[in-house]
Amino acid sequence: MSENTKSIGETLRDARIAKGFTLDDLQQTTKIQKRYLIAIEDGKFSDLPGDFYVRAFIKQYAQTVGLDGNDLLDQYSDQLPSTKTQEYVDRVNEENPSTRSAQRKVDDRTAKIKRQVPIIAAVIVVVAVLIGIWLATTRSSQSSNKAQNVDSSSVSVSGSSAKSSSSAKASSKKPAASSKKVSKSSFSKVSASGSSTTYTMKNAPKTKTIKIKTSNNAWVSVNSAGNSAFQGTVTSGSTRTVKLNANATSVTLNLGNAPATKVTIGGKSLPIAKSTSSAASTSSTSASTTSGSAAGTASSASSTNTTSQVQNITVQFK
Repeated sequence: MSENTKSIGETLRDARIAKGFTLDDLQQTTKIQKRYLIAIEDGKFSDLPGDFYVRAFIKQYAQTVGLDGNDLLDQYSDQLPSTKTQEYVDRVNEENPSTRSAQRKVDDRTAKIKRQVPIIAAVIVVVAVLIGIWLATTRSSQSSNKAQNVDSSSVSVSGSSAKSSSSAKASSKKPAASSKKVSKSSFSKVSASGSSTTYTMKNAPKTKTIKIKTSNNAWVSVNSAGNSAFQGTVTSGSTRTVKLNANATSVTLNLGNAPATKVTIGGKSLPIAKSTSSAASTSSTSASTTSGSAAGTASSASSTNTTSQVQNITVQFK
């Protein structure tokens, strides 16, 4: 640390100014709130959400202004919160798929029970109907026995049984007829401007579950109805699941490394534009020095008219 005449905040501020970025530009690119960016430059790390976000935000900031995030964190490690704190360890574990396996099993069991409830209810209704038919048939048979002989009574019971069988068949066909009315979800592009794209998701499911998976570390943010549903780094090979409010009408995703990211909404894959050969070459060079996001390639991608690593995607639910 004795070789560093500048603080980490001053180093980042100088790099930002050298790139010609304002704090507003940086906020739009990284989706990190402006007040957090100011706190980083001023060295006021206590103003950030937690120890985990200090390093994550600094790394994202550094990569966006063309610095090596990992080297910068190592160089100024004595100025940053310890990675051994319980809050930091808990946050890292939260991002680890293996630590979420137990919770996922509980969620799966709950979902399975919820799926079985309608089936059980339908079975109960069918059994009640059959019992009602049986009772009605029995009473009819007993009344017929008093006025008719055994043969005519048998005919009556047979006729009633045929009616109940026909009623049961008609009842069993109703769910099949209604199932044909279900329409599959689909995406259609509404508009595209630079790194921003808007889609419409027709026949969106009531339960809007977003799953994000990357083949390389990527910074991702998910916003719905003006609120942040998720913001952080999705590690390589892991899957981040985000559940939106059932009444959500739209969602906006900021993907820091779009070509390496796969997103599904309600099990339907969201179309994400891939980099062209020129952009892919630029992105691969940047990716070798970054682990969380490719936001630093945005300016070079726009100058060569190729698809940017950083993409803002808005999906409107219909």
